Amino acid sequence: MTNRPDILCIGSVLWDIIGRTPAHMGAGADVPGRITRLPGGVAMNIAMTLGRFGLRPALLTAIGRDPEGDELVAACARMGLVIDHIYRSDDLPTDRYMAVEGGNGLIAAIADAHSLEAAGDKILRPLMNGTLGGKTAPWSGPIALDGNLTTGLLADIARSEAFAAADLRIAPASPGKAERLLPLLPVRNATLYVNLEEAGLLCHRRFDTAPEAAEALIDRGAARVLVTNGGRTTADGTADGIVTADPRPVLVTRVTGAGDTFMAAHIVAETQGHSREDALRAALDAAAHYVSGDIGS
Repeated sequence: MTNRPDILCIGSVLWDIIGRTPAHMGAGADVPGRITRLPGGVAMNIAMTLGRFGLRPALLTAIGRDPEGDELVAACARMGLVIDHIYRSDDLPTDRYMAVEGGNGLIAAIADAHSLEAAGDKILRPLMNGTLGGKTAPWSGPIALDGNLTTGLLADIARSEAFAAADLRIAPASPGKAERLLPLLPVRNATLYVNLEEAGLLCHRRFDTAPEAAEALIDRGAARVLVTNGGRTTADGTADGIVTADPRPVLVTRVTGAGDTFMAAHIVAETQGHSREDALRAALDAAAHYVSGDIGS
């Protein structure tokens, strides 16, 4: 394997269509604002942040062979992301995500990742056929995996020898898809990144704090979990104990992609050899920069 990427980002790469307004919004609100279309998706957001920190990520995803897909792949290439292993489908359209954000946070969102789900294990072929890994030499570097894959495929990944040697970092994509990660919870080489609501869904209970949620997930068999809670205390939990840090207060101008930025920055900090405490603080600082608008999309 030549020209090996630093990390694999597996999951959703799509177009983000985001409407933002500083006004507080409720159901049925109709207010002025801005609408943008940008490359997005959990795997894409993570890859973009990793690239900004100097790593060379490769994308394993499904993108249609339609004009929107061609434009998206070209945008990925311009950012320096490795696009050689993307599965391009002739009959599936390029996926999209649509969200509305107000001054009071995320109002509503719809993720149309049906093409990624329909592509199934086709996106994983480079990990099986010797391109990036195989049965005799599985991929041994970091992998960022998102929960936009189907429950069945995530369960297959949990059992697959192709992932057994990897440093597997996992995000649920959204609270609505958090329970898809249950098969991956006991995987010993996996680190889960969830928010407080997602932690509650995985444990079938409500939590008041991130440290409480992290401890419960470890008790349920997770090897390692990071739990965020908006502007409140964040926790990094393992069997060796819980490490916590508080985000610094900032003016929030956007929220879509904040969790992905946190996860990517944390991965970078740990690849640079930072301690658990320092890596957690570095990730929180990167997320604070992002939500305040100091880091471009």
